[in-house]
Order: sequence, then C-alpha cells, then structure tokens
Amino acid sequence: MNLLLKHISKLETRNSKLSITGSKSETNRLLLLQALYPNIILGNTSNSDDSDVMSKALENSQPETRNPKLIDVHHAGTAIRFLTAFFAIQEGKEVVLTGSSRMKERPIKILVEALQQLGAEINYEEKEGFPPIKIKGKKLTQNKVSLPANVSSQYISALLLIAPKLENGLELTLDGEITSIPYIKMTLALLNEIGVETSFTNNIISVQSTTYNLQPTTLTIESDWSSVSYWFSIVALSKIGTEITLSSYKQNSLQGDSILPEIYKDFGVETIFNKDNSITISKFTTHNLKPKTYNLNNCPDIAQTIAVTCSGLGIACHLTGLHTLKIKETDRLEALKTELSKLGANISVTNDSLTLESSSKILENKTIKTYQDHRMAMAFAPLALKTSLIIEDAEVVSKSYPTFWEDLKKVGFKISDI
Repeated sequence: MNLLLKHISKLETRNSKLSITGSKSETNRLLLLQALYPNIILGNTSNSDDSDVMSKALENSQPETRNPKLIDVHHAGTAIRFLTAFFAIQEGKEVVLTGSSRMKERPIKILVEALQQLGAEINYEEKEGFPPIKIKGKKLTQNKVSLPANVSSQYISALLLIAPKLENGLELTLDGEITSIPYIKMTLALLNEIGVETSFTNNIISVQSTTYNLQPTTLTIESDWSSVSYWFSIVALSKIGTEITLSSYKQNSLQGDSILPEIYKDFGVETIFNKDNSITISKFTTHNLKPKTYNLNNCPDIAQTIAVTCSGLGIACHLTGLHTLKIKETDRLEALKTELSKLGANISVTNDSLTLESSSKILENKTIKTYQDHRMAMAFAPLALKTSLIIEDAEVVSKSYPTFWEDLKKVGFKISDI
C-alpha cells in the first residue's frame, strides 16, 4: 500500500486528543516476565506487530512434537533477542527462531555467545552469527558473564530478563562505555516492580535469583514515547497555536525517548503534563534557526524524527551516538541520507553520526521509500505540512503504531491510497 500525503497548510487540532497504546519496549519486556511469572497482569499493552509476534511466540512456546518448533518473528528485532534468551532456559524444549530476510542479516552472535557462557545450547542454522538459530532449552547454572558495553541494550536486557529464573541469578559485567543506559534502567525498574532485587554499580549489574512464585501484580504500561515523537515533529512544523493532547504519559518515565519535551523546546514546542496523565504539546513560539547538535546515544530511535524535523524547518543539525542504527530494520543512516536527498537536503552520514546542512528548499511530489522500516514511514509523514509526498509500503507502520494514518486523518491530514 502506497499513500499520497497532500500538502496541507494548517491542521485541525483544536481540542484534539489522541490515545497512544502502551510502550512497545515496556510491553515486550513485561510479556516475557509474564511468561516466566504468570501472576503478572498487564494493562495498556502495545498493539504493535512486534508485541503481537512476541505474545504469540510465548503463548506457543511448548512444542507438541519431537521436532523443533519453528518460530518466525518476521521483522521484530526486539522479539528475536528476548526470545533467544527465553527459550535458552526452557528445559527440554527445542525451537528454531527465524525471521525476514533482513532479520537474517542482523547480528545475534554477541547475545548467543553470552548465553553460551552461561551454559546455553544454541547453534546457527545458516550463517554463523546470524538467525535462524536452533535453541535446546536447558537449566543454566553459571551466573557470570561479560559483554562489550556499547552493544545494543536489547542484548543486555535479554540476559537481565531471564536472570531471576537462573539458579544463581546473574552478575553481568559491561566492558567500556555503556550505550542506551535508559533501556537498561527500564529493564531493571520493571524487574524491581515485580519484586526482583537488582543492583547497577559502575559497570556491573546484578540480578538476584527469584525462582519462587511472585505475588499477583497488576502493571499498567505507559504509552509509547517513540510513537509520540512524530506528533512532536508535526507540532514543530505547524503554525504557532497548534495544540494536541495525547495520553497517557508520565513525567518520570522509564523510556529513554521521554527526552523529547526537552529537545523539542528548541523547535518552539512546549509540553504540559496534565493531571490525567495526558500531555499537551503546542507550538508556542517561532523556532530558533541556529544549528542543533544532539548526542542521541540514549535515544537513537528518535534520530529519524529529529533529522526530518530539522529538514522541514530548514535547520542544520549534527546528530551523534547513532551506531546502533546501522543494524535496525534497515541501515537507517543510509536510508535517511537517500530519502532526505530526494527532497533537496544536503546530508552526510558516518557509522555513528548524521550531519544536515540548513536549506529552505523542499522538493515537491517525491516518493519516500520505507525499506520495510516503520520509523522511516512515520518520520517523513509530518513533511506533508511542507510539501506533497508519497510514502511507499505505508502499512509498515503496523510494526509499532498500527493506527498512525487514521490518527493523522483525525487532525486534518489529507491522505489517499494510490
């Protein structure tokens, strides 16, 4: 499905209130913990494809035959990493985890080797270091492992999530400078919420064994900050006075992308946290045209949104801390360079940074390729406030925000199938 987004000059946002479903990051962590501790009850879970894949894989985790059960996670990177750890400790069960062609290009060797240090039995079915992988679940008795500190936090979180079920808990040492600390802290906070003891001192993380049944616990998941980033971009690209209310968000969020209100002040956007846990974001002043520099080491998922916002406003920016974007659904840095260049932007990228020059020029009626990446589709959509454009394979948004296009229509975006 390709969509044409027609250029609109003004949104119909007065009194607009939108509901964003639960954080995909929190949901997928808690789904795994719920599988380990069935007394956990979850509210406001994400309606994303990734969380649906995760949930179904966990529901069908018991093979009914002697042959390994094949579990296809499609494009869900978080799911394959978390499930690799989960199935490694499912004694007597055997599965093969696979995914899309792009998933087979995304490395998993670091996580596999860490689990093997703990005693796991995991083998590659095709290319060394990449899915698909065969896992024979067994009891893991080792409790010490080390990882490079700059790897994807999902590798680290995968180990931490199964740690309470290990006979001797886990002591995880991170070597070097740590990437994406907020996501690690999110995992530890969720473990604490269900009654698991943890500590994080210097570069050593400890999780205590909690093999007994926990007390029944009900957890309501906060709405997704990554998903709301596109609304910050929309407001930033809109006229002064534009205002949108979204639910439900916490001022003391566990999510790294909750840095958005601070960053988008630079683009003239004010954020108010309301008593009902909604937030109201509004364009309160003209944006500052000075070049922007952000280190997004702790929140790389909003890099595409910020780059497109800057392009739409004609502001130069230099974004760093982006090395994990090379191994996402696509190479997001190269994808940004290609697609923003179509619109007339002058942009360069390295292995971990992006530099955009200021320009008031945005070309008309260009087709944006999404590369099977939900964030490419949603990051570019706000540019309909500046120009008409076509979004290829627009249905890819279902990976994290299935109602995205419907929500845009609610505030006046003109969208049609082509």
